[in-house]
Amino acid sequence: MEYIADVLKIVLPAALVIYGMYLMVMSFLNKEREKLLVNLKTKNTETILPIRLQAGERLCLLLERITPNNLIRRVNNPTFSAADLHRQLMSEIREEFNHNLAQQVYFSDQTWESVRAATESVVTLCNTALQDIPEDARGIDLAKRIFQLSLDQRSDAIQVALKNVKNEIRIFF
Repeated sequence: MEYIADVLKIVLPAALVIYGMYLMVMSFLNKEREKLLVNLKTKNTETILPIRLQAGERLCLLLERITPNNLIRRVNNPTFSAADLHRQLMSEIREEFNHNLAQQVYFSDQTWESVRAATESVVTLCNTALQDIPEDARGIDLAKRIFQLSLDQRSDAIQVALKNVKNEIRIFF
């Protein structure tokens, strides 16, 4: 019995010292890991922030370029029939959207969904305008109808999407 007490007098303090050393080493390693993570996040931010800002600029440009007013002014040709203008508008919208499709990586799902909804609303607006005019109408008639429908809209999906993009960019500042 005395032998066990002597062994416990030696083993118990040694075990406590080893446990204390274990806690100190783990604490040190955790702090070092945290420092490395902070360093990595800082370097990541320095690299990714400019890219995210550029993505925001591109989405704002996309939304501005597909507003009916800007889109028609850029695409319209006085010699176009309504069908020709409609085809050109659809091609332009699709091209602009596809060109900026990769920007969704840098934004939340909600913001990207609002951009996609804005694009679809412009397509719907153009399709509705084409259906509202006679088949033999000129491009200028389609443009007028698009402007009229655009003015009659209660909520502007493009403005909502622009607001979402800008709000998400503001988070970084």
